[in-house]
Amino acid sequence: MGKKSRVKTQKSGSAATTVASPKEMMNLISELLQKCSSPAPSSGKEWEEYIQIRGLVEKIRKKQKGLTTVFEGSREDSFPDLMSWAQENGASCDGFTVTNFGTEGYGLRATRDIKAEELFLWVPRKMLMTVESAQNSILGPIYSQDRILQAMGNVTLALHLLCERADPASFWLPYIRSLPQEYDTPLYYQQEDVQLLLCTQAVQDVLNQYKNTARQYAYFYKLVQTHPAASKLPLKDGFSFDDYRWAVSSVMTRQNQIPTVDGSRVTLALIPLWDMCNHTNGLITTGYNLEDDRCECVALQDYKENEQVYIFYGTRSNAEFVIHNGFFFQDNAHDRVKIKLGVSKSERLYAMKAEVLARAGIPASCVFALHCNDPPISAQLLAFLRVFCMTEEELKDYLLGERAINKIFTLGNSEFPVSWENEIKLWTFLETRAALLLKTYKTTSEEDRSILEKPDLSLHTRLAVQLRLAEKQILENASASGRAKRLQFQEKLNEGAPLPQFEESDIALLENNDPDAKLPVILHKLEEVEEGQGMEEEEPLLNGGKGDYGMGTEPNGEAVLEKTQKTLGDSVLIQNGSLDQKGPQEPENPSANRTEEQPIDTSA
Repeated sequence: MGKKSRVKTQKSGSAATTVASPKEMMNLISELLQKCSSPAPSSGKEWEEYIQIRGLVEKIRKKQKGLTTVFEGSREDSFPDLMSWAQENGASCDGFTVTNFGTEGYGLRATRDIKAEELFLWVPRKMLMTVESAQNSILGPIYSQDRILQAMGNVTLALHLLCERADPASFWLPYIRSLPQEYDTPLYYQQEDVQLLLCTQAVQDVLNQYKNTARQYAYFYKLVQTHPAASKLPLKDGFSFDDYRWAVSSVMTRQNQIPTVDGSRVTLALIPLWDMCNHTNGLITTGYNLEDDRCECVALQDYKENEQVYIFYGTRSNAEFVIHNGFFFQDNAHDRVKIKLGVSKSERLYAMKAEVLARAGIPASCVFALHCNDPPISAQLLAFLRVFCMTEEELKDYLLGERAINKIFTLGNSEFPVSWENEIKLWTFLETRAALLLKTYKTTSEEDRSILEKPDLSLHTRLAVQLRLAEKQILENASASGRAKRLQFQEKLNEGAPLPQFEESDIALLENNDPDAKLPVILHKLEEVEEGQGMEEEEPLLNGGKGDYGMGTEPNGEAVLEKTQKTLGDSVLIQNGSLDQKGPQEPENPSANRTEEQPIDTSA
């Protein structure tokens, strides 16, 4: 394939060596690291901190102008080499080719008819870039001595990617050359585009993402320049912020977990060729075959020759897609917004409510989700709101009354209300809360729709406004649903309608296949998580967007981890960390998320 002849890179110009001296650059880097490692700002000051960090980063970028490594030729020129390299190394390549799909970016086009559930794509382990391959690379010596790298697989992959990109003889060069030169993650947004997200639930994650990336860059810049084990790294003479931003975005949009060789645990990996697939609604159809030691993907549906072949990335919200993948999916069946709710510890009935919730497997303070579809609340949120609105007599009935244990099983079941009054209270609460959250936005849905009609919007502006509008639509739907339910149950109360009673024979109904409406709460996967843990989905594997870990500093200035990496069991299903997809476009997890910061006090 003539690898060496195709890995010429250009460092444009001498500007990088003349604008800033090493000492001046190190001073700026130290200032950036200190700023990013300072205590979290007080509520309402996050944007101010972001502006300060961004200002320092822009100073550094200006002095590094011309230092970034670029490949000769266009990205599209690299695809024939990618396909040849994949075929030579045992991947399947006979049913598809890489094609530009316009607003969706590059994806896979079927070159023949492909049947649903047909195994059409596989990629052997030796083609994958993994944390293990990083340990066995030139990065190995510094990996063995740095606890940040050892704990943060996503950062290890990013530096691994940069080291391999700088090596003209890298085995992975055909893959690396096929990656985008830039991404549409918020790390690439102009400041005014980020500002469009103020007052949205997404903004805090966007600001944290930028801060964490800047902090990691400053830390590793100093490490590369000063650590003896880094002396042979190809990054030593040229390691720009733009390089690191590119590597982080490459990993963030593509990373996935696969089993280690012995299958005893999971490791992070980049999966060439497969990560070209774009997203659509459906089911996860990719897994890892330990026997053949390869990633395998079956077709999500029937595809005719020349149709685009899609995969399903997982049940992600549009906020996750925009922040971690760089696109907005217009028809996202899993879109949602977060809402933090809790029973106030100062409330007179706190102990009783907390006990009923505990028996149902639900924390007394929790981050829930409002969904884009009907009903907008899950079984867990329904159960929480029912307990939250219970009277003392109702609480006693669920704690001490006849068949109290059985009643716990019905808390998340819409067909067995606690009482008509309880239903009226909870739906009134939902209606009111959603309406209040809507008032915190600085624009209306109509104004956002008007903005999106402008033909000259930049892609990043469009993504930000689309995400902002999607949040409002979910809240509008939740408020309207709350009103409709309130009126429905008010009518039943006025009519004196008998309350449905749970009988032992109804257990079969509770074990119905509709998890959000029928399953007993304590037997159903808890969608929500305890306060402080954020909205982490119980998906089979870690994927793009779940690895934005931060670092802090100890009093002596040494960097330390703020969060250790999470593993999610023994599953070998795979979801795309995602990729080139820009999502179908129109002819895109603190105080800024506007959820309840303190437990709700209803004692008054």
